[in-house]
Order: sequence, then C-alpha cells, then structure tokens
Amino acid sequence: MSERPSGPAASTPPDGPPAGAGSDQAARALLTAERAAVVTRLAAAEDDVRRIIGAGQDVATDDEHDPEGIGLALERAHAVAALERARDQLARLQDAQDRLARGDYGRCSGCGRRIPAERLQALPTATTCTACSPVRRPAARRGR
Repeated sequence: MSERPSGPAASTPPDGPPAGAGSDQAARALLTAERAAVVTRLAAAEDDVRRIIGAGQDVATDDEHDPEGIGLALERAHAVAALERARDQLARLQDAQDRLARGDYGRCSGCGRRIPAERLQALPTATTCTACSPVRRPAARRGR
C-alpha cells in the first residue's frame, strides 16, 4: 500500500497545481480587456435607457393604446435587459479578478481541477470545467 503525500502535495489535484505567473499575466490581460469592453457596453446601455425614458416622456403614457408607446415599451424592455446583462457580466468579471488575486482563478469550483485554458479563453469568467458545467447536466439543473 502506497503512502499518501502530506503537505502541499496532498492537496494538489491529479491534474497538477494551478498555472504559474505567466498564465496569471495572460489571465489578467484577458480579464482587463473583457472588463473594458463590458464597461463600454454598460455605458452605451445606460445611455440607451436614458434616451428611451426621455423619448417616452414626449409621448402619451398609455402604452397599450398608443402605437408609439408599444414600440417604446418594447425598446425600453430590451435596453433595460441589455443594461442588466452588462451589469451582471461586470460582476462576474470582478469575481474572476478576485479569484485571480486569491490564486483560485482557473480552478473548477465543482471538482477542484484546472479549467482548460481553451475554456477560459472562450469564457474568462468560467468557474467550472466543462464536466462540472450545469449546461452539460441539464437534467441535474431541473432537479432530476
């Protein structure tokens, strides 16, 4: 029977330790670029919402019976949804940057293994590997 290692090696998952400083710099650069893009989208979404609310003040308040009001209500709903998506993405990016600062970035929250670099490149805010992703287990998400 083989002995299990103790100390830091005992907690290292089978696929190895977290990536080193070089990949931390790449992750930081990727997250910074993503954050800049989201901040730009957020500002544009805020402007859209303000513009639509301003336009809504110029038309009748009875959206149901005013042909212009229905369009504005739909446009407002889309703009507010875009604003919420941008805010949500910004929060996920902040969480990813916090994980990077703690040394947890790139580690699956489900199984503890490294998240493949390709997945992080495509989805920098990923917290799970593809095996643990809820998207891959739709039956589990629905409680089956």
